[in-house]
Amino acid sequence: MAVFNHVSFDEHEQVVFCHDKESGLKAIIAVHNTNLGPGVGGCRMWNYSSDDEALTDVLRLSRGMTYKNALAGLAMGGGKAVIIADPKTTDREKLFLAFGRFVNSLGGKYYSAEDVGVSTSDIMIANRETPFVAGTEGKSGDPSPFTALGTYLGIKAAIKHQRGLDSLKGIRVSVQGVGHVGYYLCQHLHKEGAELVVTDIHQASLDRVATEFGAKVVAPQDIYEQDVDVYAPCALGATINDATLPLLKASIIAGCANNQLAEVRHGEKLKDMGILYAPDYVINAGGIINVSFENNYNESASTAKVEQIYQTLLTIFARAEAENRTTGSVADEMAKAIIDAAR
Repeated sequence: MAVFNHVSFDEHEQVVFCHDKESGLKAIIAVHNTNLGPGVGGCRMWNYSSDDEALTDVLRLSRGMTYKNALAGLAMGGGKAVIIADPKTTDREKLFLAFGRFVNSLGGKYYSAEDVGVSTSDIMIANRETPFVAGTEGKSGDPSPFTALGTYLGIKAAIKHQRGLDSLKGIRVSVQGVGHVGYYLCQHLHKEGAELVVTDIHQASLDRVATEFGAKVVAPQDIYEQDVDVYAPCALGATINDATLPLLKASIIAGCANNQLAEVRHGEKLKDMGILYAPDYVINAGGIINVSFENNYNESASTAKVEQIYQTLLTIFARAEAENRTTGSVADEMAKAIIDAAR
């Protein structure tokens, strides 16, 4: 397993491999950059097929958090953690107490929060061993509604840029993944009159959005070729790849999943295909923005900052079009400028 020579290493400041025999914890904590402040990012629990797959995921996610926090205007660096385990495991107390001890050993260089497969109650368990957690109950709480709000506003920004429309009424959106964030996103879209096509690996989640929002349900493998205006990936990453690109009929990709592009070159391919891409770490920043208000929490102030995602994306779209560049390269350049200025 390569670490320093890993394709996604990208000058990470610290990568910690965590193992606790008693609890069975196997985790990796990655701190990418702390120029702007301590590394802050969620903890993901997933049944990775290999340690290398887990390392690749945590490195890419950690780097994304650095850029996400920078462009969101937060005094936070980038970090992330992954726990290699079945997210459905019920024996969680020992696992997250052990995880909390490892987070605490970093002395505040990394703050953890919830992510895929992890809940705020899990983070509260870790909180018993470390103060270096965020998104806790009684403070900023569940970030999912804010991630969904930012994603919804990002879709509106994309429609505004591409079509000059201020409303999503009649716009067809395919949502891949309707869990916590995906559900709230569907709620926003339905309220504005968008037509929904959805998929998920959990039938209960599908039944809920079909009943409440009149969404059309399709099989996971069929979501890419739906005749829609917007494809919103809201599950795991790398769904934009060589296999799926030829299937897409959407002219906009705007969703809340992290690391949506399997490789950077797929952003170039989207540009060549005339598909407008909302860079994932920009559009999905609502959750971490809410987390940034952890102390002295103010929901209205948090919401107002999340709403800035709309204008940030409009700026990125306009600049990418004017300079004939990918939206991802423009966003990266903007984020790097902020990070370098804080060095």
